[in-house]
Amino acid sequence: MKMVHPPSGLTKGLDFLIACDWTPEQALAVVELLDDLKDRILLHYQLPIMELMREEQNITEFNELDITDLWGENELPF
Repeated sequence: MKMVHPPSGLTKGLDFLIACDWTPEQALAVVELLDDLKDRILLHYQLPIMELMREEQNITEFNELDITDLWGENELPF
């Protein structure tokens, strides 16, 4: 079995299992919940997150950051 490391970098802890028999409606509800959570986090932590990303990526100007795509969601899948 291949070990998968999440973006958090955690390599040990409790497994988080997702049921494989959700309906599309249930899956969409979870996705919407996560989107809302991300929006709430950004509402409060947007500037500190931008500063941290700037430091980690050695970017000198904030305008080089795309705050609308902090999680790389705007990349094309192909």
